[in-house]
Amino acid sequence: MLKKNLLSIAVVTAAMSLAACNDKEAVTEPVEPAATTDVAVEPETTTDMPAEAVAESTDAMPVDAAATQSIGEMAAGNENLTILTEALQAAELDDMMMAEGQYTVFAPTDDAFAALLTKLNVTKEELLGDKEMLTSVLTYHVVPMVVKAADIPYGTAIDTANGQTISISDANVITDASGNTANIVGTDMMATNGVVHVIDTVLLPK
Repeated sequence: MLKKNLLSIAVVTAAMSLAACNDKEAVTEPVEPAATTDVAVEPETTTDMPAEAVAESTDAMPVDAAATQSIGEMAAGNENLTILTEALQAAELDDMMMAEGQYTVFAPTDDAFAALLTKLNVTKEELLGDKEMLTSVLTYHVVPMVVKAADIPYGTAIDTANGQTISISDANVITDASGNTANIVGTDMMATNGVVHVIDTVLLPK
């Protein structure tokens, strides 16, 4: 009887030991890490232009990208600048006003030329027939660079294509070499080769 009890205890003990081993193996069983998927991030591309390229592209731009007519074409198409157009043609300066360049033109209106004819006591035909005088007067209205209204150097002598100077006050009044004055009545008419400012009096050099 004692032997039978001892045998039963031994069987129970062995069973408990086996269960304990199984539990230990279950606890220590390694867990594989979850698989991850790496996403490659491509570097962002930029389209920035080098500074040199920007400068070159700016220098290559026309006087005004929106302008479609030259100064000569603009004057020819303006009903208030018909005598100026005739005068440019008579002085053979119309080609210059249509060619590429950088000009500022102070353009006298037809009324301004009419007042000049009265002042000089000559007819339009007589005025247009004097090429030397016309050339001197017309080039006195041209500045060989682009000067928009916002950039006018008030109170400073401004060189003209004639070789003589004019000055402009901050009230947009031009004083010529003869002491006459003209009002700027229209500004910043942009052309492919410069800018036109309309004036109400013809400027006269000495």
